[in-house]
Amino acid sequence: MTTYKSIMCAVALATLAVVINGCREDTTSKAAPSSETSMAMIIAEGVPGGVIIDTLTLDAEVVAINQEKRTATLLVPDGEKIPITVGPEAINFDQIQKGDRVKALVSEELAIYIGDENAADDGGAVAVAIGAAKGEQPGGMVAETARITATVTAIDVEAHTATLTFEDGRFETVDVRPDVDLTKQNVGAKVVFEITKVVALSVEKKL
Repeated sequence: MTTYKSIMCAVALATLAVVINGCREDTTSKAAPSSETSMAMIIAEGVPGGVIIDTLTLDAEVVAINQEKRTATLLVPDGEKIPITVGPEAINFDQIQKGDRVKALVSEELAIYIGDENAADDGGAVAVAIGAAKGEQPGGMVAETARITATVTAIDVEAHTATLTFEDGRFETVDVRPDVDLTKQNVGAKVVFEITKVVALSVEKKL
């Protein structure tokens, strides 16, 4: 499940500097920081794996800013203050002030499925960033996809579990959904985990 801290880490590490490239005036009243979460699961009866989609919308407040060090502190809905560092790519960082609001939409999608025996090994993360040019309306997005593979090294039909061994040698025994017939699954099968995270951001100026 996505947490406020993981969102802020994603914001900082997934090129927050690129996406906060504009600021606009906001004429609405300022409310306390807020958030909403939702989760959906998509499965096919009897088919191992599925898709889990976890979405969080977050409204945070800038409670401290240091233009020289290019740092900002964000107040998130649980009351925690999260410090972030913004790189030089954020061409409008000098416009951000204490009291501004940062709005974030974070979506994490985890797809799990059985691959063929030639399924590729772990793939490095691939990131794409889209940011507004200087003077344009605020907005931007960072999307990152990573893939992890594991091999089924043991199946316990009675306990209805499978042991997965990952490329780094780590292994884990997991419960399998009751509707999946383990007698039809094979040791040596490749299990693929594809994780996609999308972070969309905007900044609203304080009144």
